[in-house]
Amino acid sequence: MHLRHRVRPTGRGLALAGAGLATATTGVLGGTRVLTQVGLLLVLTVLVSAVLLRLELRQQDRGALRLNRRVTPHPTTVGRPTTVEVEVVSTTGHRLDRLDVAERASRELSGPRPLRARVRRERDRLTLVYPVEPGRRGRWAVGPLEVRRRDLFGVAHASGPLGDPVLVAVRPVLTHLTTDDPSTSTDVDRAALGSRTPAADDASLRDYRPGDDLRRVHWRSSARRGAVMVRQDERSGRRPASVLLDVAVEDAAAEWSIATAASVSLALLEARHGVRLLGGEAHGTPAAGRTDHHRTDVHGEASEALLEQVVDLTLPRTEAERTAWLLAAVDTLTAQAGGAELVFAVVGALGPAELTALARVGDASHGWAMVRSAGASPTDDEARTLAQLRRAGWTACAVTVGEDPAAAWERLLGSHDALAVPR
Repeated sequence: MHLRHRVRPTGRGLALAGAGLATATTGVLGGTRVLTQVGLLLVLTVLVSAVLLRLELRQQDRGALRLNRRVTPHPTTVGRPTTVEVEVVSTTGHRLDRLDVAERASRELSGPRPLRARVRRERDRLTLVYPVEPGRRGRWAVGPLEVRRRDLFGVAHASGPLGDPVLVAVRPVLTHLTTDDPSTSTDVDRAALGSRTPAADDASLRDYRPGDDLRRVHWRSSARRGAVMVRQDERSGRRPASVLLDVAVEDAAAEWSIATAASVSLALLEARHGVRLLGGEAHGTPAAGRTDHHRTDVHGEASEALLEQVVDLTLPRTEAERTAWLLAAVDTLTAQAGGAELVFAVVGALGPAELTALARVGDASHGWAMVRSAGASPTDDEARTLAQLRRAGWTACAVTVGEDPAAAWERLLGSHDALAVPR
């Protein structure tokens, strides 16, 4: 820990030093030795206190104070009450009763109101506990701890930060989307695959991958080949899926779209699809949500990686930047899809370039799209986007920003049988 402190006299110290200088000056001018000694003693008291405080703080710089900060729960979610606990421990036995502390937190965590903390003091330990309620998705800082220490006489003080800030990861509010209904994930796969759906007894062997169930190891083949082989049931796995996210410039539309796309991604992971989320500024990075779709641990590393990706999504500053991000994500999708995966999209009103790009996706893969609208009914541009996606082979439905993602999801999946999509 590095305590960047500044030692300064307090109001009492300034008054005492001023009185001492005045007394000493009067004593010298008047030839009164006692007054001179008293004045010098007062000034010396302030100087010695400041020096001793600086020496004490130098010890603290060398590790005499240890800071621990815990955020519970972490990661947290928008609107979820979260507790931050800060503990300061003296490792040299120095008393902390003259230590005043104050914590900093981003407004996205604390809101406009000041933090209200409970402080517990012991001789060599100080604990600060305060609640926050995140109001926005992202990574927001808490800390550093602001420390203020006084000397024994209260004539000098030092203040400065202790420790480094900690970033609190705040996830969007996610909605559980069911894939148990016959019209959902299984039928989505069947509709897209058609006659290519593998038979129930179609099985093969593949190399072992970290995370595979050891009960699926085929020991005879492993011994023959000299490498660990596992049985894979092609029927139990499903085609990989991509979730295409068009991040809006407007804050409300963007955050709703991000939360909905994340909910769809997790639902597909739970249905044992391999999933990647494409969209936003980081569209060119490896898909954090992609996972081996034969793995049974759908709540493990893939889910966590996808949610970490969602936390870091930023909003475009302009419509041109939004369009560039979406086109780059579609380029990534079309370069790697080739009909081998399902595509789910959350988009707004699109221009000719974006619609042309998505039309190519509709030719290569089966696409499912939610076309968002900020109002109760779609605008002309949103209605045109919806119609052209349907003509391009997408299953698409209109959704409203702020509505329950579960209702939008059910409406989208129900659109497959209800729509006669012209080619």
